[in-house]
Amino acid sequence: MSTSKAQVQSEIQEKTEHLKKLKASPETTKEEIDEVTARLAELRAQAGGKSSGKLILKTAKGTKDYGPQQMALREKVLSIIMDCFKQHGAETIDTPVFELKDFDIAGQYEEMLPDVECVKLIDEILTALKLGDFVIKVNHRLILDGIFAVCGVPAEKFRTICSSVDKLDKASWEDVKAEMVNEKGLANETADRIGEYVKQSGGEALLKTLLSDMILMGNPWAKKGLELMRLFFSYCELFDITPHVSFDLSLARGLDYYTGIIFEAILLGYSSQPIVNGSGEEAGGVGSVAGGGRYDNLVGMFDAKGKSVPCVGVSFGVERIFSIMEGKLTSENCSIRTTETQVYVASAQKGLLQERMKLTSFLWKNGIKTEQPYRSNPKLLAQLQYCEDRKIPLAIVLGQSEMEQGVVKLRDVQSREEEDVPRDHLLGAIRSRLHIPSS
Repeated sequence: MSTSKAQVQSEIQEKTEHLKKLKASPETTKEEIDEVTARLAELRAQAGGKSSGKLILKTAKGTKDYGPQQMALREKVLSIIMDCFKQHGAETIDTPVFELKDFDIAGQYEEMLPDVECVKLIDEILTALKLGDFVIKVNHRLILDGIFAVCGVPAEKFRTICSSVDKLDKASWEDVKAEMVNEKGLANETADRIGEYVKQSGGEALLKTLLSDMILMGNPWAKKGLELMRLFFSYCELFDITPHVSFDLSLARGLDYYTGIIFEAILLGYSSQPIVNGSGEEAGGVGSVAGGGRYDNLVGMFDAKGKSVPCVGVSFGVERIFSIMEGKLTSENCSIRTTETQVYVASAQKGLLQERMKLTSFLWKNGIKTEQPYRSNPKLLAQLQYCEDRKIPLAIVLGQSEMEQGVVKLRDVQSREEEDVPRDHLLGAIRSRLHIPSS
């Protein structure tokens, strides 16, 4: 008797759901999983009209599937970023951008106060993410324009030369200079003068050097930009972020809409270009994970009345952060918890399903994230192994003799230490172990 394609698809769905349940259960054996997996392979081959082969599941274009480990990592990263945003008074808006998380401050305020807060936010988030050493490069578009002017760059070539300078984090000065001269028609002497400036980076010492440069200070753009950066660095001291800030004259961020300060967060150890941080120490390696700056004219371009709204903001490249953190976990042979379960309710003997369910319901009602096995009479060893595999902090072991005494065993999964706890003290003991304040 032949089987219709609809019947095959129905059985595939049934077996797939069954396989999920088997994998979720601590009682499942490898043989059971292998048996269902083999049957699924047969059904999928049959559905495809072939005697053998693999079923290829394609992800929808523009999207990506993530496993439990990846999703747990993503949630952790986004939670850290969003918590920092909210700590700084952010309001949430939704935009159709998958790869970025943005923080913007709009409005007319004291000079450099919103700007330094954006840099402080970068410092807080990268510190909380524990991605390793980092530097936040800063510069000012007025300083760049002033440098180009005193070096003899024609005004109409400011932006195209700026885009060349922006390549210095990936290319050598010789290559950048060749592009300026050979492709963009800049005089060789002019390019050399630009190089004397844009190859410099450092902290407040560099700022002092530039403030004493009479030629540069003779340009009104450069003078204004340097005075603003002096104010910015004084605020960095107050926010205790100076060691992570590098004043880098090669930072250009070639987007035309930036009008003031520009910044970029760099992870050290991801490239060969050297960086000098705010303490004057050289650190190697670059990996950009955030960037932004001031864009006072951009919003007005989209306003019907051309109303100007000063803005400064920062964007975080969350996809790159995810990739870096996944790589760190792999290289360090670490894993991340895929659930937030705090307590697992286990049973040591048969016939305790109803007691497990009542206790689980009680814990749920009191805000404790709780699991129990989905089998009526699971083996205790398998239950405890399940807790260890999933890094669940606590396990409650129900036993007939303990129940008769009005106690349960509370087990620390990591240390495997157990203690008998009276039922009426159980909730307090759990909250104490998990450092949860009493409600």
